Amino acid sequence: MRSVVATRYVTPLREGGSLPAVIEADDEGMYVMKFRGAGQGVKALIAELIAGEFARALGLPVPEIVLVELDPDMARTEPDPEIQHLIRASGGLNLALDYLPGSLNYDPLVDRPEAELASRIVWFDAFVSNVDRTARNTNLLMWHRRLYLIDHGAALYFHHDWSSASRSAAAPFAMIKDHVLLPFATRLREVDLELAGRVDESAIARIVSLVPESWFEEEPAFDDAAQHRLAYIEYFCRRLSGRSAFVEEAIRAQSIHV
Repeated sequence: MRSVVATRYVTPLREGGSLPAVIEADDEGMYVMKFRGAGQGVKALIAELIAGEFARALGLPVPEIVLVELDPDMARTEPDPEIQHLIRASGGLNLALDYLPGSLNYDPLVDRPEAELASRIVWFDAFVSNVDRTARNTNLLMWHRRLYLIDHGAALYFHHDWSSASRSAAAPFAMIKDHVLLPFATRLREVDLELAGRVDESAIARIVSLVPESWFEEEPAFDDAAQHRLAYIEYFCRRLSGRSAFVEEAIRAQSIHV
């Protein structure tokens, strides 16, 4: 995973609850940056990275994810006190997605993805327990006539309560009934085996290894970062081995929509 240094704060994206922003980096690229000092904290960045890279491993279209080093002194040039506070609270390593200029929000009344793509996305969101892909907030963009998945900070909600993670790993994902693409996801059983093979134990370990060590330091449930990292790997291995629970739940919910 590439790392860049933020050189300029361009503009806030106020439609996001955590106040992400478009920034320019030292590679002259533009990115949508998620701040570790935002209200959702570093766990939103962990979810964004892990879920986003799972999506990539599954062959789903996701903007490139990069790590961003932010100098808190950048706050001095910002007139908005809220933005000043956010930048100062986010010094160090943050996360960003490649900016897709000219992209449009996905409209389920206009754009109808193919059944296979819709099924892959629904399977993925059930696997990572993503609660935030609804008609109200799709977190999908259309860019050059292609669908892109963004904003996975609300996924992996199990890591907000590690004491219940074992139960969550084996549980169906009831909130899949609200998924914006569920009505189109008519090939869930057909895509299941192939997708499961793309996120085997070695892929899970590789993806979790991308999370910076410093992001694991704030969790009191674990003695050290290594133990914390291992807990993510074990969770997703259990989630994968018991995937019939979330696949069958999605199929049941999908049949209601048809």
